[in-house]
Amino acid sequence: MTIRHPEKVHRKKNNIPKKPPWIRVKAPISNLFKLTSKVIKKNNITTVCEEASCPNISECWQKKHATFMILGDTCTRACSFCNVKTGKPNIIDIFEPNKIAKTVKELKLKHVVITSVDRDDLIDGGAQHFVNVINKIRKECKKTTIEILTPDFYKKINAKNILYQSMPDVFNHNLETVPRLYPTIRPGSRYFVSLELLNDVKEKNPLVFTKSGLMVGLGETKEEIYQVMDDLRSANVDFLTIGQYLPPSEQHAKLEKFITPNEFNDYQIMAKAKGFLMVSSSPLTRSSYHASEDFAKLKLARENRNKIN
Repeated sequence: MTIRHPEKVHRKKNNIPKKPPWIRVKAPISNLFKLTSKVIKKNNITTVCEEASCPNISECWQKKHATFMILGDTCTRACSFCNVKTGKPNIIDIFEPNKIAKTVKELKLKHVVITSVDRDDLIDGGAQHFVNVINKIRKECKKTTIEILTPDFYKKINAKNILYQSMPDVFNHNLETVPRLYPTIRPGSRYFVSLELLNDVKEKNPLVFTKSGLMVGLGETKEEIYQVMDDLRSANVDFLTIGQYLPPSEQHAKLEKFITPNEFNDYQIMAKAKGFLMVSSSPLTRSSYHASEDFAKLKLARENRNKIN
C-alpha cells in the first residue's frame, strides 16, 4: 500500500492574527501539573495534549486529566489543521496497553480518554490495538470509565467489527469541519465515512454514548454548521463539542475568523434545540476538555430524557 505524505508538499505561510481577549491560557505552574507530567514521562506515554499543542494542557494536567495517544506519535495523514507529525510510523508497541493501564491506575483516573494517530498502514487501522487497550484498562482499573476518540478507519473493512468486541463508555469521532472544507482541511478523509462510523456504532450498541467535535473559524458559515448538527442528530450522536480553531503554525490552515463567545453561545442553544444530550461550545472547547465531568452530565441527561419518554 502506497501512503502519500502530504507534509512534503509545500504549504504557503499564513499570518497568525493576535488572539482576542477572550482566549487566555494559563502557564503550567502547579505541583499537580508536574506530577501528571512526571507519571506520563516515566511510563513513556504519548499524549495528544503535547503532540497537538492543546491550549488546555495546563488546566487539564493540574486536574490529573490527560488524553493518551496510542499507536505512536506519527500519523499517516497530514490534515492541515493538525500539529501531529506526519510520516512513516513505527511498529506497534505491544506493551502499550499495559503502560496505559499502569498510568491510569497511578493517576487514579475516574475517566480516561484514549485517542490515536491515523494508521492507514495497518490492515485494521489500529482497531485491534484500541480493543487491547480497552480490555487492559477494564481489567486493571475496573471503576474507570473509558472514552475513545478514533480515526475514521477509512477503507478498513473489518475495523468496526473488531471495535464491537469491546466497546467503550463513550465513542468519539470528530467530523472536524463542514463537508465543503474537507478537500483542504481533511484531504485524506471523507465526511460521510465519518458520519457512517458514528451511526453504525450507535446502531450496534445504543447504550454507548456517541460524540463528535467541530472546529470553527476556518471559513465555514453558520448554515453549514447547522446542517452538520442535523447530520449528526440523524446519526443519533449524543454529544457535540465546538471550539475555536487555532493554527499551530504559519504552515497550517489559515485562520479566517475568531468566533465570539456570543456566537459560541448561539451554537450551543441551537445544538441543544436540535436534540443533543450534551453540548460544549466555547473558544477553548476541545474533544477531551472536561471529559470526566461531561460524562457524568451525559448519564444524568440520558436518565432525565428516559424519565420524560
